[in-house]
Amino acid sequence: MKLTVTASALFALLSSSSVLAANLNIPMSFEYLALDGQEVETNHFTHKADLTLSDGEHKIAIRYSDVYDDGISESPNFVKSSPFIVTLNTSGDHQYILLPKSKIVAPQKYAKAPEVIIKRKDGGAVDYSIVQTQLKEDSFMSKLLGTDTGVDVDSASVAVTAGKELPTAPIKQPTEVEAMTTPVTAPAAQTPASQTDSAHAGQMLQYWWLHADAATRKEFMSWAIKQL
Repeated sequence: MKLTVTASALFALLSSSSVLAANLNIPMSFEYLALDGQEVETNHFTHKADLTLSDGEHKIAIRYSDVYDDGISESPNFVKSSPFIVTLNTSGDHQYILLPKSKIVAPQKYAKAPEVIIKRKDGGAVDYSIVQTQLKEDSFMSKLLGTDTGVDVDSASVAVTAGKELPTAPIKQPTEVEAMTTPVTAPAAQTPASQTDSAHAGQMLQYWWLHADAATRKEFMSWAIKQL
């Protein structure tokens, strides 16, 4: 009898300690970047919707990332915002949900300054604050032209959620040769069509994979393996 009581008490202790963790859920149109100074591991073909959070204050870098149809172009449009930093105080095993403050009707406009709210599933009060950043992910065009900002969004998000100040992009000063040889009214370089098509194809592949059902993904993987 004594052994049974001890084992039951131990099981109850282990069970109670394993569930005392909060959970934050985000919609499909948002993505995690960093949590408390650590990069959140994700990949292009799965959406990470939930984060497990221990009691206390947490800093989480999130950004709006979506695909939309503008009714004009023949293919979907991709949009990403700068990261915003959520400071969230959690206690207990409550379920937290991050949502857009209002219905998103203009994705491009919304991406410039995403407004979100955080609710608790049980309706309880939530202690949180949100800070917008101006960290920009280098575009394909800026990388091609060598005019990138010099700031890696993922690394910067890790630094900010670790409590460090926002990094600033180094200002590239032209060399004497560049200053003498670069015309003031130089025309913008053209992006090779093949490189643009390749980048767009990769985005389209990610889009359809995320929106396909399990059977379709399995069929696609079978086909893709045969192409290798």
